[in-house]
Amino acid sequence: MAVPFISEVKRTHTCGQLTAANVGEEVVLFGWVHNRRDHGGAVFIDLRDREGLTQVVFEPDSKEAHDIAGSLRLEFCVGIKGKVLSRGKNVNPKMKTGEIEVKASDLTIFNRSEPTPFLIEDNVDTSEEKRLSHRYLDLRRGPLQRTLMTRSKMNALTRQYMNGNSFLELETPFMGKYTPGGARNFLVPSRLNPGKFYALAESPQLYKQLFMVAGFDRYFQIVKCFRDEDLRLDRQPEFTQIDVEMSFVTQDDIFTIIEGLLKKLWGEVLGLDIPTPFQRMDFYESMAKYGNDKPDLRFGLEHIVLTDLIREHGAQGGVPMMWDAVQEKGIVKAMVVPAEKALSRAESDKLEDFAKQAGAKGLARAKVGEGGEWTQSPLSKTITPALRLAINQACNAKPGDLLLFQFGRESLVHTVMANLRVHVAKKLGLIPEYGSGGQWKFLWVVNPPLFEFDEDTNTWAAAHHAFTRPHDEDVPFLLTDPGRVKCHRYDVVLNGFEIGGGSIRLHDPKVQSEVFQALGIQEEEARTKFGFLLDALKFGAPPHGGIALGMDRLVMLLTGAESLRDVIPFPKTKTGTDTMTGAPGDVDEKQLRELHVRTVPLPQK
Repeated sequence: MAVPFISEVKRTHTCGQLTAANVGEEVVLFGWVHNRRDHGGAVFIDLRDREGLTQVVFEPDSKEAHDIAGSLRLEFCVGIKGKVLSRGKNVNPKMKTGEIEVKASDLTIFNRSEPTPFLIEDNVDTSEEKRLSHRYLDLRRGPLQRTLMTRSKMNALTRQYMNGNSFLELETPFMGKYTPGGARNFLVPSRLNPGKFYALAESPQLYKQLFMVAGFDRYFQIVKCFRDEDLRLDRQPEFTQIDVEMSFVTQDDIFTIIEGLLKKLWGEVLGLDIPTPFQRMDFYESMAKYGNDKPDLRFGLEHIVLTDLIREHGAQGGVPMMWDAVQEKGIVKAMVVPAEKALSRAESDKLEDFAKQAGAKGLARAKVGEGGEWTQSPLSKTITPALRLAINQACNAKPGDLLLFQFGRESLVHTVMANLRVHVAKKLGLIPEYGSGGQWKFLWVVNPPLFEFDEDTNTWAAAHHAFTRPHDEDVPFLLTDPGRVKCHRYDVVLNGFEIGGGSIRLHDPKVQSEVFQALGIQEEEARTKFGFLLDALKFGAPPHGGIALGMDRLVMLLTGAESLRDVIPFPKTKTGTDTMTGAPGDVDEKQLRELHVRTVPLPQK
């Protein structure tokens, strides 16, 4: 008589749970056939579920189960009932359940499986495109299941920590009004309001500020956000944030809360005690030493700014290109590759190709000789001994060191040198290609400029958003010298990745008006774009600030995953498509008419 699996006979254990302590017990397991071995009588399978594998043996003395086992194939979904036996000396140390096996007395096949397009194994050898096209099969693999189980644990720990610190989990709309600034929005046509569009929220920013006006004090949300941007290693069109806002706080109060959360996540998931408080670094120091505001502190290779030194030596220094860059209000930077990590001549030549890919015109370099002279460099022909000595001293260069130079427009020099620093570090084995390498370097980057100058439009733009609070001492310069105004904005950085960012918000209407003036936003335009928030801030808005942590990036870093696609259950490809479902897809003309939308052909190139 067939055993009534599921309806009456329930699962007793997972496939990663049984140990020697269970020997002699009757158990029921459900799962998928991971592999099958027929030993000319007994049939063995490894049964798999999300928790692991258990070896199951079907002996001829259990005739019905043994007969059915003969038809089992990979990925059949089955249920078994049997007794736990010790494997004696045949322990498999690679399996959590390697001390035991289950001798099956009953077997049922819930569902058969066609041959899968790739093997369900940890180190699968197939293209990412094929795996994403069959993501439901890819998600059966152990590494992805363990990653998503870790992600689930992180969600639970976050809620536990935030609830324990008096935060309320409140929801905000996905569909709202388009507001300019920040990332490009996805737009959703409104059928009931012809010609009007919702914007999918790129973040809950404005709504969470309204929660503060409403008096909720402490808000958080693990929330889906949407940005219509070009994709890369650590970016997806839809992503998840741990969104936080607090009233009556300084940025130090926010730092304390976030450091506590990260300490809990790393402690509970990895068993590591992260030291707090985190290091803090001024934005301008970060740009000078590392070329960006998200420096990887696991290694050195700091940049040396030579601009003032070149200016001091003037045109007589013998390096016209560096002098021209300074004259054109650019900067000059150097980086030292130490002699003990020497690159071959061919390898150093390839660095120029990398620099060009990052946007540079080239990469000047020089090898330092025994007497401080420069070799392997055209610069050595014209540079004066005085300037060469000054540069060697500024770079603390030793014989055998390789000096790398970049000069020109400030933003480009920073970008090229920042990318070059990380590229060289990986080449020298100072950090792994991806993953932490066992090092966790957290820091806060603080005190950035409130505005950034847009060279294309010759105007000032908000570096973050228009509601960021400037430093009190810089308020007098909002209209007279916007470039010197620093603000209460901050990023939390880990191993070269920005894992979160936020700011203390503006709640003073007078200062807010001056910020708008500095940005060239007139009162009427401000009301059109941000009227509902400006109105709200007039009604006793408390001092407040917040931050958003990128949950996907946190999971990627904490689990050592290679990309965000490895930590999101159903990600998009590099081109923003879903090869499994075929999204984005076509819609018929009737639907478009109902939405009052018309498509037009792309112009011919």
